[in-house]
Amino acid sequence: MRETFGFGAGKVELTQDGAVAAVLHPTRGHSKLLQDGVLHDPTRYWGKGFVITDRGGYRYDAPAFARWRQTGIDLLHQLGPLELRIGRRFGDQWTETYEVRNASDEPVTIGSLAVSTPWRDLYSSSLESLNGAVHAHLWTGGADSWAWAVPMDGSGPGLGLRLTEGELWAYSVESRDAGTGSNIRGHLYLHVTDHARAPHAMGGQPQLVLEPGQSYRWTWQLAWHETLADFHATWQPLVGAARLSAPVGESIELQLRADATGPASVSSMTPGLRYAEATDGQVSSRIAVLFHEPLRDIVERRVRFVLDHQRPIELSDSRRFSFVPYDTKTGLRLLSGAWRDWSDARERIGIALLLQATRDRGWGDRSELDEALAGYQQFVTEHLVSPDGTVADDSLHETETRLYNFPWFARFLLGQGDVAGAVRIIDRYYELGGGHYLAFDLGPLLLDLADRLDSPDASRMRDHLARHARTFLDYGDDLPPHEVNYEQSMVAPLLELLLLARQVAPDSVDPAELARRLPWLTAFAADQPDVRLRHVPIRHWDGYWFGLLRLWGDVFPHYWSVLSAAVYLTWPRELLTPVEADRLTTAGEAILRANLINFHPDGSATCAFVYPSAVNNRPAHVADPLANDQDWALYYALRLGLDQDNLT
Repeated sequence: MRETFGFGAGKVELTQDGAVAAVLHPTRGHSKLLQDGVLHDPTRYWGKGFVITDRGGYRYDAPAFARWRQTGIDLLHQLGPLELRIGRRFGDQWTETYEVRNASDEPVTIGSLAVSTPWRDLYSSSLESLNGAVHAHLWTGGADSWAWAVPMDGSGPGLGLRLTEGELWAYSVESRDAGTGSNIRGHLYLHVTDHARAPHAMGGQPQLVLEPGQSYRWTWQLAWHETLADFHATWQPLVGAARLSAPVGESIELQLRADATGPASVSSMTPGLRYAEATDGQVSSRIAVLFHEPLRDIVERRVRFVLDHQRPIELSDSRRFSFVPYDTKTGLRLLSGAWRDWSDARERIGIALLLQATRDRGWGDRSELDEALAGYQQFVTEHLVSPDGTVADDSLHETETRLYNFPWFARFLLGQGDVAGAVRIIDRYYELGGGHYLAFDLGPLLLDLADRLDSPDASRMRDHLARHARTFLDYGDDLPPHEVNYEQSMVAPLLELLLLARQVAPDSVDPAELARRLPWLTAFAADQPDVRLRHVPIRHWDGYWFGLLRLWGDVFPHYWSVLSAAVYLTWPRELLTPVEADRLTTAGEAILRANLINFHPDGSATCAFVYPSAVNNRPAHVADPLANDQDWALYYALRLGLDQDNLT
């Protein structure tokens, strides 16, 4: 049995124990929360959770007491020395108040206090995702905390949650493992604090000490809003900033509410993340900004590090010229074996492309770069690329292929002047069914090749592009699954492909088809006041696949976010209003700058910063020690002209 309450134009369903089982969308009718099944069950329903104290840890599920009201329900949970009271009220808005009280005779220190908010953030297929799932964008920066659950096609209304009393300082993830895989984001928990597991997370986690009889209360309100801007218009945060990154030595101006006390600006003479806080005397909020060095300095130091540390020089054949992952903690290069995401090929070719881009700008040591690239080209031709253009998965699996690899290696050979080799790879890609696959960089690569070729080869490259675009227009919302069923790094290559096809033949792609799909991409990100998050699309599996810590969970920023930047910064401005154009430019540049945070002053790097405070009860908010595949971020920063901006 479930009780149903009206909530604005939608509905909320409560179970007999008072937990929230479903939140029905006003127009689509289906729930914005996970549904019961293999992943989800009543133990993780909305409003259930856990607390970790100096007296022990407790989960709360069935209440000790429940009282139904005409507009909601009141619950009481007994948690060892603590009592937790929850009140839910429904109407035009949905309001929840949580109050934890020390019912014992001695002080209690609360190190973690969490509430389950199981958004339906999963990728069962592109069709089902676009029509039935949400992207859950979270911000736990104190009193200004909020969440925005937007349908994955970008349409409204979305569901906004904002804190109106108290503070939230973290979010964590549960139920992420090999069983759930990459297609499910997991259960997201909002935290008053997660000091017990990750005291360092998100600028520092407070400890909550309750004296006997003392209590702590927080309240949030939820409502439907047509857009994220409409949601933000309902309150003014204590602190914010229009931009969240700047070169070292510059200042970032802060926006303070009239009753807030805090710095007017923040600056730093050293690179890295900085936090800025403000308070109204009762509660506080925090934002995170980045100060970075000039792009040339970052790139040249990174190239130096790669040449010194990420080539397996101990090998006797041309594989010694390849690039491999490096453990920055132990100083040891890794051997991949069967773990393909640590191999000497695949995404590691991004390092070679970065070296090419560095060379082509006249940066670094030209003779050393030429020698390194010539050696890498020898490795590629001897171990990876067959005479017919087939690209091997890596040097240990030369008979196996992966379509993603083909355009990357074609791009490399083109950069080395081997146009014929690049053409063979592309033709082979399409022979193997690549026209039904969204590998990266295909549109720009095909046109670059066409510009280097004479007919009929040039025409064949343009024909590849036209047929590929038409195939995916015909797929509509039902895209074929890739390594993940649906993801940002499918939508961005799709849009780039369509844009380049339209560039060649303007009548081949209706602008309305572009306009319909662009919100699919923008919906992957929101505008939280943390440089790692703002405009950066959600991606939540590569800490496991590419990292050393093997942590699932949100990776912010992930370097493939630059695919979104490439679309935003090259979108035809004649198809946009001035406001839309400014918004895309701002988002694209913010993504490129955010990714600079993954590169360290000594030239080392991290392949994944796992953002949540904890994943499956393991402490997180941590930079993985493995330097692996993150150099695509610098390559795209150069390719998209970030070195022409104020980073030089």
